Amino acid sequence: MVCMMLARVPFRNSSRRPLSKWVLHFLSDSNSFQREYFPGPSRVSHFRHNYTSSYKSVRQQESPFSEFEKVSLLIGRSPSFLPLLNVSSRWLQVKGVSYTSVEIKTDEDVVRFSVGDSEVKRSESHRKTNRATRKVKKMSRKAKLNELKFYRLMAKKKMKSPNPEVRMRYKLEKAKRKEEWLIEKLRKFHVIKAPPEAYDPEILTEEEKFYLKRTGEKKKHYVPVGRRGVFGGVVLNMHLHWKKHETVKVICKPCRPGQVYEYAAELSRLSKGIVIDIKPNNTILFYRGKNYVQPDVMSPPDTLSKAKALEKYRLEQSLEHTSQFIEKLEKELEEYHEHKARYKKEKEKTSFEFNY
Repeated sequence: MVCMMLARVPFRNSSRRPLSKWVLHFLSDSNSFQREYFPGPSRVSHFRHNYTSSYKSVRQQESPFSEFEKVSLLIGRSPSFLPLLNVSSRWLQVKGVSYTSVEIKTDEDVVRFSVGDSEVKRSESHRKTNRATRKVKKMSRKAKLNELKFYRLMAKKKMKSPNPEVRMRYKLEKAKRKEEWLIEKLRKFHVIKAPPEAYDPEILTEEEKFYLKRTGEKKKHYVPVGRRGVFGGVVLNMHLHWKKHETVKVICKPCRPGQVYEYAAELSRLSKGIVIDIKPNNTILFYRGKNYVQPDVMSPPDTLSKAKALEKYRLEQSLEHTSQFIEKLEKELEEYHEHKARYKKEKEKTSFEFNY
């Protein structure tokens, strides 16, 4: 019956009633349309008897309805058609008839009956096929190895090129890629500084500063600041020293010129200590304060751990050396271009003199 509904019914040159005529007839008089196209109870019972018989007997017997009447019966079963036709669904309970929606499409002067959500199913299947085609095929291990071998071979050719410009440009591109990668890695170690806490800074007189400076120099306890720089462990050690002493020395080794002042400002912010003196041998003298109270958390939360501080130092050192190497290569490339231009100029000059 579904095949019958999907059959094409042309507008013209048809032995059956044209579509426009039976639609107008349906709109003008629904009762006469019902009497003409929908059979009585006796014919429905006869159809039910034939439908429930075996498959072979149904194929052999002729159906009491014409093809058009079967299509009409199915359309009549749709809930949207029943109130218009004034048809009670009691006598339309025919076995095998579904409640699926029916669409009539008129494309290229041909009527098509579509049953159910065929368009939705088609669109879903189309989407699935698109998703399957979009999936990128994973490269095999052998393909990856072959690709790496190809890149290594190309790099080897550039490194062993007889042209010095090709060799320098290859090194420069490689160094710039490394520099970008190091900058991206160092962004992970950026710590957002906590807002400064409100505290009363103590004002010391010159006499008090002189006394603290003399006593602090004589004492031997100190806190080292090494290649890791300022991290949570340095501040923790300062607080542990301040438990029994008023002053503490912070020795910075290794330290670049001027970096000791940066360390002094950072440690003063984190530990709330007062800087008494900064010596030429990169030693900072800190005073804990008159109203010092040891905090519950001695290592501030906005500082790096010991391992992360070391990793940051290594990346910074690598970035510094890479940037120096890039500057050196750029200078060499400029010198090579100047030498090339000078040689070309001299060659043109000698050729001109030889001609004359």
